[in-house]
Amino acid sequence: MTWERPFDQPVPLPNGAPARTLRDAANYIRALPKSERETRECRLAIQMLIDAAEDRGPMLFAKVGIERAFYREAVRIPYPKSSDIGRRKMRPDRYR
Repeated sequence: MTWERPFDQPVPLPNGAPARTLRDAANYIRALPKSERETRECRLAIQMLIDAAEDRGPMLFAKVGIERAFYREAVRIPYPKSSDIGRRKMRPDRYR
């Protein structure tokens, strides 16, 4: 297990210097309040960091996990409701 693996490009963090290695990202997450560490996105980022450190997962997944955890408002994509998929809106009668 090596926590000194560097990212291809530094990963920007909300407060402070960018994370250059897995250890930098892990230290940043460790310093967060427990309520923020326990979010679903942050737990996923932690798992991706551990997988990358143990050579069980790619570094790209760790990077994307961190970006998703800390910039969730920026990457949130509105998905259509399942009931709206495949439906077409009817044209008003005046266009017929």
